[in-house]
Amino acid sequence: MRISETNWFEVERYLENDDRCVLPLGSTEQHAYLSLSVDSILSEKVAADAAEPLGVPVFPAVPYGLTPYFMAFPGSVTLQLTTYAALVRDILDSLYRTGFRRVLIVNGHGGNSPVQPVTMEWMEAHEGARCRFHDWWRAPQTWACVQEIDPVSSHASWMENFPWTRLANRRVPSEQKPFVPFDKLRDRTAAGVRELIGDGNYGGVYQKPDEVMDRLWSTAVAETRALLEGDWA
Repeated sequence: MRISETNWFEVERYLENDDRCVLPLGSTEQHAYLSLSVDSILSEKVAADAAEPLGVPVFPAVPYGLTPYFMAFPGSVTLQLTTYAALVRDILDSLYRTGFRRVLIVNGHGGNSPVQPVTMEWMEAHEGARCRFHDWWRAPQTWACVQEIDPVSSHASWMENFPWTRLANRRVPSEQKPFVPFDKLRDRTAAGVRELIGDGNYGGVYQKPDEVMDRLWSTAVAETRALLEGDWA
């Protein structure tokens, strides 16, 4: 159940029998021809689809993250690492205080990964707390599905192009974009990154048929649900 569609009485009743919840992490950053909110849309939807049959609450996706390398693309927003770490810690503290003990973080943005140690510190400081950090798109089964479909895939390519991340009445290129040389991205400023990657796609075709994307999505949802259902001991 989405927290945005729930009132506090219902959450209190839920906590009488269960202490699990899901916290999606997203970002607001360029995704070529797709929505700037791709990472937030996908992390919240995969979390909600995974949790729905279990009745586990899913909180709204945190819409901002760590994306300093895209700040030459208008519409992108980044936080400082210290700010983001404090934000995630405050959210986890709030969840614990109100009764949640098992938190699955569904992360939709690779740049957010440096905040993972915060979850470990939080568990050490809170008795009985458990937190799992799940990069949904590169989890083993989901990433294997991506590679099986098309190994030429990356940021803002077909693997993030779902019906719910597309923008209406926008055309996307039909050709396959060559991979950007990642080794050249590591020491570039934001302006240098934009110069190197152009439209924002790191490499690959821009869109696949919906039936292909449905297969990928089903894999991601099942893998995420397994983490909620799995042994938390």
